[in-house]
Amino acid sequence: MAKILISPSKYVQGAGEMKNIGKYAAAAGKKALVLISQGGYKRIGKMIEDSFAENNCELVFDYFNGECSTNEIDRLLKVVKDKGCDLTIGIGGGKIFDTAKAVAHYAGTQVFICPTIASTDAPCSALSVIYTDEGVFEKYLFLPANPNLVMMDTEIIAKSPVRLTVAGMGDALATYFEARACKRSDASNCVGGRCTLEAMNLAQLCFDTLMENGVQAMTASREGICTKAVENVIEANTYLSGIGFESGGLAGAHAIHNGFTAIPETHKMYHGEKVAFGTLVQLVLEDAGEDEIMEVIDFCSEVGLPVTLKGLGIEEVKPEQIMEVAKLACAPEDTMGNMPFEVTPEDLYAAIMGADALGRYYTE
Repeated sequence: MAKILISPSKYVQGAGEMKNIGKYAAAAGKKALVLISQGGYKRIGKMIEDSFAENNCELVFDYFNGECSTNEIDRLLKVVKDKGCDLTIGIGGGKIFDTAKAVAHYAGTQVFICPTIASTDAPCSALSVIYTDEGVFEKYLFLPANPNLVMMDTEIIAKSPVRLTVAGMGDALATYFEARACKRSDASNCVGGRCTLEAMNLAQLCFDTLMENGVQAMTASREGICTKAVENVIEANTYLSGIGFESGGLAGAHAIHNGFTAIPETHKMYHGEKVAFGTLVQLVLEDAGEDEIMEVIDFCSEVGLPVTLKGLGIEEVKPEQIMEVAKLACAPEDTMGNMPFEVTPEDLYAAIMGADALGRYYTE
């Protein structure tokens, strides 16, 4: 099996970059579908319109319906075709990106991803996570190419709710541990190749950056300030984690996240918050060293990521529900099979309960 690494064609990060979106769009197409939330449009819609007007590029705004589902993708695909758009731009958060990427794939257009938050590593990937209209995980849609442009306006991101940036740290926290598991098992990464040295080192750098900058970035983000630590964490959450997970591979943590989508109480939690707890579960499953587990628990506790089932919103732990999570996470089509040993639902049930017990022991 060959080693394969993929990445977006261009990654741009800096304060005020959203003002340049029209310039980049005009170089790629004549009319863009801009997928955005209603709240996002109220905050920065005028800035985007002005940028397009200055660069003589047409745009069509459409509001995201809230879920990256097959129905939403089909709805927007019709808009692209009816309006004659030759560029798709997703502006906002992770599910908007995944929807924009899927729409662009089926429509045959270029795709730009412009996060207003740093809550996941979705922007850089050639992957869309598809859910049902009710928010239950359905499937991964692996795409033939990464986004043509990923633009991070750090001035906008620094003013986003701190919980979103912290959730991004939770998603990025898993990157190294999942890449390590895939390397140990010689499993393929998300593009059907083996992990390169670069991907593994970026995954390690992602983890190191979080450990060195995470707490500082969290405290600065509370005040809406873009310090060097915030800049570093934005890059770790987005680029380092994006390349690291996709070219390194996914394993237990994300499969566990997908399992938890079966419990309605967790739907109010962000992707990265569930992935953070999934990371702790994966480490328990691996029987990782106490120092490593404690480093993860301490980090999560300091920045505000969940380390218990209660922290995920599950007030009453029902064994049958947790077993359902374990069964879903161990489904053949998910990534639990990339772990370097066989994992049964019974093994995973014990690891989830063990991680919860550890989290409660050290934090309550």
